[in-house]
Amino acid sequence: MDDITKTAPPTDGIVVGGLTVPIDAVTHERLEKLVDYIMKYCLWQFNSRGWDRKKQNAGIIPRTAQLLTGEEVERTAPLDRYYWTEAVSLAEAFRERMPWLADMTPEEIKTLLQRLHERIDYLVVDGSLNEELTVPHY
Repeated sequence: MDDITKTAPPTDGIVVGGLTVPIDAVTHERLEKLVDYIMKYCLWQFNSRGWDRKKQNAGIIPRTAQLLTGEEVERTAPLDRYYWTEAVSLAEAFRERMPWLADMTPEEIKTLLQRLHERIDYLVVDGSLNEELTVPHY
């Protein structure tokens, strides 16, 4: 892991929304690999406003979970199609780089990606020191 995703290494959990959520070592390692990929390769998480970042995260990460678990993803509206294309790209990258996903049940994948969503929200919005994210007239 490089400096972009380094936080105090949790021994018994991860920080989400300022609270430590207990997780086991395997889940922590897997979660950090997913976070690391997003932080390095996904530009959508660098929108200039906090609400925009959260909206992107909420649009893309759950759809990625749906794709990874074989569920249909809604693509009727233009925004749905945008989120779907980002989710397809992310799901393909996760499958390619994280072979352990194939050994997980759909419920385990959904739980892991829910934690990923919470963690990314914390890292790029709630726990960010970037004050521009909260400027109301920006």
